[in-house]
Amino acid sequence: MIKITFPDGNVKEFEAGITAYQIAEGISPRLAADVLAASVNGKVYDLDRPIMEDASLKLHKWEDQEAKTTFWHSSSHLMAEALESLYPGVKFGIGPAIENGFYYDIDLGEKQLVEADLAAIEQKMLELARTKEQFTRIDVSKAEAMKKYTEKGDQYKCELIDGLDDGTITFYTNGAFTDLCRGPHLRDTSMIKAVKLTSIAGAYWRGDENNKMLTRIYGITFPKKSLLDEYLVLLEEAKKRDHRKLGKELELFTFSSKVGMGLPLWLPKGAALRERLEQFLRKVQKEYGYQQVITPHIGNKELYITSGHWAKYGKDSFRPITTPEEGEEYLLKPMNCPHHCEIYKSKPRSYKDLPLRFAEFGTVYRYEQSGELHGLTRVRGFTQDDAHLFCRQDQIKEEFCKIIDIILYIFKTLDFKEFTAQISLRDPNNKTKYIGSDENWAKAEAAIIEASAEKNLPTVVEYGEAAFYGPKLDFMVKDAIGRKWQLGTIQVDYNLPERFELEYTGADDKKYRPVMIHRAPFGSMERFVAVLLEHTGGKFPLWLTPDQVAVLPVSEKYNDFAKKVCDLLNNSDIRAFLDDRNETIGKKIRENEMKRVPFLLIVGEKEQESNTVSVRRQGEGDKGAMSVEEFKNFIKEEIQKQLN
Repeated sequence: MIKITFPDGNVKEFEAGITAYQIAEGISPRLAADVLAASVNGKVYDLDRPIMEDASLKLHKWEDQEAKTTFWHSSSHLMAEALESLYPGVKFGIGPAIENGFYYDIDLGEKQLVEADLAAIEQKMLELARTKEQFTRIDVSKAEAMKKYTEKGDQYKCELIDGLDDGTITFYTNGAFTDLCRGPHLRDTSMIKAVKLTSIAGAYWRGDENNKMLTRIYGITFPKKSLLDEYLVLLEEAKKRDHRKLGKELELFTFSSKVGMGLPLWLPKGAALRERLEQFLRKVQKEYGYQQVITPHIGNKELYITSGHWAKYGKDSFRPITTPEEGEEYLLKPMNCPHHCEIYKSKPRSYKDLPLRFAEFGTVYRYEQSGELHGLTRVRGFTQDDAHLFCRQDQIKEEFCKIIDIILYIFKTLDFKEFTAQISLRDPNNKTKYIGSDENWAKAEAAIIEASAEKNLPTVVEYGEAAFYGPKLDFMVKDAIGRKWQLGTIQVDYNLPERFELEYTGADDKKYRPVMIHRAPFGSMERFVAVLLEHTGGKFPLWLTPDQVAVLPVSEKYNDFAKKVCDLLNNSDIRAFLDDRNETIGKKIRENEMKRVPFLLIVGEKEQESNTVSVRRQGEGDKGAMSVEEFKNFIKEEIQKQLN
């Protein structure tokens, strides 16, 4: 007999070999029908996989991410089966579940898939799903696995198998299709009721530009058609909010092939918006005792060898820059932290000096693969709102609390209402991949957990997700249409102080290592602006928006009065512009609303005579007449309210 512990703490005994599905069935047939996967001792299992020892058990329904991941991973195998049926001889790379759906990288030889081919693949998937094919797990030896795919002529699977240890290899079969896979999977394909293949892209095998370009098919599936319909509506809304589209419409940023892929050019309105974000954070940081520093865009290669970034990021960096000095090499900096370590080391430090908080809007460079570049969210040059805090071990919790305060203030001001804080800790069963003493790790992890509890953060704990140099706290934010973005991170680091031999003198006159905390509330200015654009649909908060007010004369007779109003507003630090085009007032209103200008001031004969403006607000329509002074006060109060 084995003991199964349920999430509520209840413990029951079952015969060894019982499955999660059988346990669910014993609780309720309805539950068994809804369950898609199970976590056994924290690891996601197939529902029909025997449980052989005492374990904690959690059953996952569609609402759980573990269930969705299992569902979409199974769907990628179903798509692969459909492809093999429609295109005999197709070869397969990898086919994982992703945040929303799945993809599979395939090699069709000379055949080029186009969007029009996707409908037939979808139909074949639904046809196969209805046959209720079971997903069957098979343990195989490395030799057997290699033999199968050598005979099949699939060099991609052979390459994957070559990197696996014997005794760890499993196949999964559904219908006529067998795949190299760790699982887990659904019980059978009948649960997949709705299918949409969303796009086709190119992807180099293993992300290496020297390898063959494979065809990547993206898709998503659901257990009900109504869920697919809801998703497609969401997809349409996401297209409208695409930051690349909005960035062009609002004249915020552009790209140039002559400048280089993944290197954004900020246009005047975008540069001003970015500057306002920076000033906003600078002001907050000043209140919390941060000191601004500036470091160069390059550094000697030896700096990054010392920090370990050359070993970790060397292959993703731009090639070293050689100088006329023989053997001398520089790198475009991939990280700001080594530079900040050298600033710390520039003079002796005492325990009384700590904590030291160095902040920098520092631009870094990484050579992302061209296929991975995406608007502002994945670029090759980006500016981090970086800060590095050097503190004593007993100061970690207090510093964490203060950083959390900053992040929560940013979220509130920018209307990010839903978020989860992920506490990433060491894998307690495999400590060999981490540096630092058990004592230091215990203190740092406790500090993060306690700080999160004190601030009443909604948290999830993930073991094994810590960085090798220390635990961290990542903020996962939901945007206005329910998508998740990682914004804001706080990381404890024992590694760099060790590598750079950083020290401070304690009260006992002995030398100690400081603890280093990395934090970036925005993450990067580029990615944050992209997320903010999509979250707001381009309707930025009033204090941040590029153009706050458009002044619209109803005819050219009132242009002088309109210009006077515009000048009065600009002289009061309200961003206003004059739209004196020879167009109808209706057209000017429509076009400025399309540009997401928050306030439109219409001026004509009545307004000129009474020295007033007729106010229209984006999304709310006519707000009546105000004097210019009243409007100035109104808009300033509104901004103050948002920032407080």
